[in-house]
Amino acid sequence: MKTKITIMAIVLVIFLLIRCLSANAQNYVSGNVKTSFFSSTPIEDIRAASNKTSAVLIAESGAFAFQVPVKSFEFEKKLMQEHFNENYLESDQYPTASFKGSIEPNINWTKNGEYNVMAKGIFTIHGVGKTRTIPAKISIKDGSVNITSAFDVACADHDIRIPTLVFTKIAKVISVKVNGTLIQKP
Repeated sequence: MKTKITIMAIVLVIFLLIRCLSANAQNYVSGNVKTSFFSSTPIEDIRAASNKTSAVLIAESGAFAFQVPVKSFEFEKKLMQEHFNENYLESDQYPTASFKGSIEPNINWTKNGEYNVMAKGIFTIHGVGKTRTIPAKISIKDGSVNITSAFDVACADHDIRIPTLVFTKIAKVISVKVNGTLIQKP
């Protein structure tokens, strides 16, 4: 219960902060962005996905943030999901993964089209934040913004320890994909 309250408090603080910084700006939001990851080794492939990523974009400044509840990732095998949450991501202690930064260059958010951009900011997972520059593609159509991105995350960068007994089953670098549509909110 305490974890849910903490998650709700974090989301509320981010929302209020973004809302205060953008009183008259165009805001784009979504609560169901898809985040997935893939780990491949000669022994085993591991896939998981979540459709519960929340994202906020402030057009005027290009400020962008997303947050995904770690426990929302679903795996093909329930045992993998259990080990992921308990042994690797310690999701009771670190319940969310997040990114907070900006889209660069800031583009004309009212003009339909496709744009290659960079998301620059702090990516935090397992309680460890790292400055990242992540390539992304933005498609704007009739007031909605679709964001897609693919990037790698090194487990060691975020103090995610992989026991030597299973290092052949879990890659040291995980491929992450984010895809979702944000809609304009007044």
